[in-house]
Amino acid sequence: MTDPSTAPAEPTEHAPLEAIPAGEAVVATDAHAEPVVPDFPAPVDAEPMEAAIDAPTEVSVDAPADAEADALSEAPVEAPVEAAADTMSDEPVDDDPDYDDGYADEPEPTLPAEPARPIFADLGLSEAVLQAIADMGYRHPTPIQEQAIPYVLMGRDVLGTAQTGTGKTAGFTLPMLDILSGSRARARMPRSLILEPTRELALQVAENFVMYGKYLKLTHALIIGGESMSDQKDVLNKGVDVLIATPGRLIDMFERGSILLTDAKLLVIDEADRMLDMGFIPDVERIVAMLPPGRQTLFFSATMGPEIRRLADAFLQNPKEITVSRPASVATTITEGLALVAEHDKREALRRLIRTENVQNALIFCNRKVDVDILYKSLTKHKFSAGALHGDLSQTVRFATLEKFKAGELHLLVCSDVAARGIDIGGLSHVFNFDVPHHAEDYVHRIGRTGRAGLEGRAFTIAAPTDRFAVEAIEKLTGHAIPPVIVAGLDPVDWAEDDGRRASGRRAKTSRCAKRVGRHAKSCPRSRKSAPNRCRPNGLGATGTGSRTAISGADAATTIWVRR
Repeated sequence: MTDPSTAPAEPTEHAPLEAIPAGEAVVATDAHAEPVVPDFPAPVDAEPMEAAIDAPTEVSVDAPADAEADALSEAPVEAPVEAAADTMSDEPVDDDPDYDDGYADEPEPTLPAEPARPIFADLGLSEAVLQAIADMGYRHPTPIQEQAIPYVLMGRDVLGTAQTGTGKTAGFTLPMLDILSGSRARARMPRSLILEPTRELALQVAENFVMYGKYLKLTHALIIGGESMSDQKDVLNKGVDVLIATPGRLIDMFERGSILLTDAKLLVIDEADRMLDMGFIPDVERIVAMLPPGRQTLFFSATMGPEIRRLADAFLQNPKEITVSRPASVATTITEGLALVAEHDKREALRRLIRTENVQNALIFCNRKVDVDILYKSLTKHKFSAGALHGDLSQTVRFATLEKFKAGELHLLVCSDVAARGIDIGGLSHVFNFDVPHHAEDYVHRIGRTGRAGLEGRAFTIAAPTDRFAVEAIEKLTGHAIPPVIVAGLDPVDWAEDDGRRASGRRAKTSRCAKRVGRHAKSCPRSRKSAPNRCRPNGLGATGTGSRTAISGADAATTIWVRR
């Protein structure tokens, strides 16, 4: 007798496969037969198969038939999706027009649209001025121009604080052209006055009037030192609408009877903080007293210290205050660096930085005019294309050097702070501070020559160990530390414990007159009556108080007298 467990099952003895419900076990018809486990699964529907895969149940082949049946009976028969559908069948669905889930009516979140940038046509300027602006390729005003121009056109006094390179020159020249276009000037009586601290800045403003006023019949005169006074008188006698002047030469012309300021209805004081540093404030106060009291005054400064604020309160009436950036901030387009080297390695450090950097054109600032000449000779000796610019050079030499630098004939220009705010070179790639400036504000003015008009710029400062406190003052003013730069090949040094400038100072060390007042007052040749204040602290007599002289003016090369 054949063993039923080994006998092959006849297909005819089973129900058709398609008639077997999905998920149920297949058993033999003989009661004594063992359950047959097929070698392959029977074809089932897709949805039950997915349900079985989600919750598989393992069944042992050697298990009894009843245990196997119990295990298989616990397997899910219907798909979870169908069960979920049954449980939610009584709830409203999205297709129901009355259904509201609380989110259907909410609009999708959108990012706020960026405000449209203003254009010059929105500021109320005349067509003639707008045409000149368009010819130069400008369309959008800078923040200082956007805020200042409407108030100037309204006749309001303006107090503007903006760092150099923000376009504040056009912020007052453009509305002035429209204000002055309605009438004509009389001989020796200019209709407006612009005071600038340096000749370079005065020339720059004059160039702006020529470019922006080419479609207007307005005249201007430039009253600066180094030019023929008789030629300037001839221009004034013809009548000018805009007078651009430095304080010293303007007072000279006034004392000679060559000019009257009683008809000047508009006054611009530009770079007021620089005028304070250069000692021009008494001259400015005297000039303002010559103007009519009902004038409109525009007062601009890169920084706003207490003394500048006092002057603004004295000169302005209910001004509109405009600040486009925090005082003494550095433009974000400028990459800064600080190289700390020994005093005798400074020139070598500068040469190595110039060679390693991709310098297209650069300004190199020194604190003293004598240092400008020494550094210029050193650079030319090492085959660098360099020029020198400082206040002791004649006007002809200064203009010629500056024109060569603008034309690209010179790649490096060594200069003093007198030219820091008067040089406007488009696309200046680098600024090097060969000396850490005496005044922290000068650091901002120096490096502000690069990184203009959205272009990237690089500024490096070369510091000696005794410059510690000067660097700390700069970092305090700007609100951030200057990143250190390592000059390869030079010995590293650390900051000195004391400030060499305060203790003895480089100026005092090089001065032959830095002696004790009581011991050498008679032998000092500069203590004679011909120059009574040259060797006395702060312009006082030998008995004056104070232990050292404050160095005023960026280009002060006069040897000071140190009293201990």
